[in-house]
Amino acid sequence: MLTLWGRANSSNVQKIIWACAEIGQSFDRIDLGGPFGGLDDPAYRAMNPNGRIPTIKDGDVILWESNAILRYLAARHPQAGLLPATPAARAVVDQWLDWQMVSLGIGLRDVMQTRSQAGSPAAQAAETQVAGQFTLLDARLAASAHVAGDDFTIADIAAGISAHRWLALPIARPELPALSRWYAGLRARPAFAAVAALPTR
Repeated sequence: MLTLWGRANSSNVQKIIWACAEIGQSFDRIDLGGPFGGLDDPAYRAMNPNGRIPTIKDGDVILWESNAILRYLAARHPQAGLLPATPAARAVVDQWLDWQMVSLGIGLRDVMQTRSQAGSPAAQAAETQVAGQFTLLDARLAASAHVAGDDFTIADIAAGISAHRWLALPIARPELPALSRWYAGLRARPAFAAVAALPTR
């Protein structure tokens, strides 16, 4: 049995919940972080010295960093087809995973953190910056069925969670038809039900 530490409203924890649904992996989730605390507990820090969420334990394997966990789960369950077979195609997945974590993820974090300052220069700057990142993704999706190519991969899970949260925010957004088509396809996946009802804040 896989154990997952992290609160259900964390976007990085939601990536793992979705991936587990895609591969048919059952898990026990332990609330941690935010109002649940526990990030500085010595037993947790022994597993994850970074003191953040998520962390998983799968037998003797302990991993933290959400996109590393996605790679592990996809490689552990190749029958699910969440990772391409060739090094070049896998590198494209890695490219978009890194982009999601840094360029998109940090921008979306800034938007979430400035929501209490709606209309302020800081909030407007954050919203403009992240809209630019989603515009970049829209351009990619105009030429590709999925984030890393023709097939659904863990890159779609990572970027899809970010899009799910951004689209739930009460903010102005540009028209992004390719992203809208892709997101509708994500929501139609049976495994998406594992995260659709989870809180986004």
